[in-house]
Amino acid sequence: MARNRRLITDQDLQEAMERETPIRVFRDDAIVDSGGILTRFDDSLVVLQAGVGDVSYHRRDESEFYEMPSR
Repeated sequence: MARNRRLITDQDLQEAMERETPIRVFRDDAIVDSGGILTRFDDSLVVLQAGVGDVSYHRRDESEFYEMPSR
């Protein structure tokens, strides 16, 4: 069974960024982004990139971040 690891702390986000694992983003119990690689984060913002021109910005206080399992 696949397991998704919730990314809560800066350490969690840093590890996900170093491993370059895909991230799934939830807001209000709905998926708003999926499959992007974490490229940068700070106290208020997480930046994901899924392609050359596909960059998304998510507020940390409004979103939940999960590391997707490797296939």
